[in-house]
Amino acid sequence: MSDNIIFMGTSKFAVPILEKISESKLNISAVYTQPPKKSSRGMRIQKTPIHVKSELLGLPIRTPNSLKNNIDEHSFIKKIKPTIVVVISYGQIIPKEFLDLSKNGFLNIHASILPKFRGAAPIQRAIMSQDIETGISFMKINEHLDAGPVLETYKIKIDLDLNATELQEKLSQLAALKIIEIIVSIISGKANFKEQDHSKATYAEKINKAEGKIFWNDSAKKIIGKINGLHPNPGAYFIFKGDRYKILKAEIGNGIGKAGEVLTDKLEIACSNNQSIKILEIQRQGKKVQKIGEFLLGSQIKKGAVISNA
Repeated sequence: MSDNIIFMGTSKFAVPILEKISESKLNISAVYTQPPKKSSRGMRIQKTPIHVKSELLGLPIRTPNSLKNNIDEHSFIKKIKPTIVVVISYGQIIPKEFLDLSKNGFLNIHASILPKFRGAAPIQRAIMSQDIETGISFMKINEHLDAGPVLETYKIKIDLDLNATELQEKLSQLAALKIIEIIVSIISGKANFKEQDHSKATYAEKINKAEGKIFWNDSAKKIIGKINGLHPNPGAYFIFKGDRYKILKAEIGNGIGKAGEVLTDKLEIACSNNQSIKILEIQRQGKKVQKIGEFLLGSQIKKGAVISNA
């Protein structure tokens, strides 16, 4: 195919989609990604997962700090005259003046069943809301947040033990599986985009670290949703004797006791509704992640202790 594509993405979530497009006969004229940043310790520069993958694939890379009021990038894209621009987990807002530079517009892959969970954290919010399904939506970008017309939506079941990391991988692979047929349908003129029902729109707000705090008077299912939804970062946590403990994996138990009470020597903790959670993986502040058996060898949290919500 002689059609050329611009790809815009940043996170690991976007990598399988870029790989799939690269493997096809579609021509990628440029890859846009967030600029490299200094690591947390400032010792080295970290490139985004899409930057690293694009270098391995030999694709031309552009890393503007912002597209807003960016005359150079506007001129560059205008000169290329892309058949379509594919945007997934890019991390920048596409200015309105860019949207008409592509023959077939800007295609976004959003990790929810739109119009539900528009916004920054749809994967985490779906799990934390204890939804039984989510999906990916292929939509055309307009000037409003995740509000453009949708071409296709593909659904996936959310199992109770599925965490955000695992769900992200499943949705990413699903998007990669569908991306070529979606692009072909658009550039061949066969695509039928449909407007969203904006009256049913909900929003997946950006995750705040403070949301990770566990309240033991919540239901076990809600607590599990928080643990899985915030995996691995910022994580769901509790405070005991001044130390923060992040729970990475847990399951629902049938123990009965006062909310926050440690019911067994294997760190089963009581919740509301005569239920409990059994911790399977945990990380004490400043320590490595441990399986519960290893953690218990040196744990100060004993049966009979009560972990408060404070």
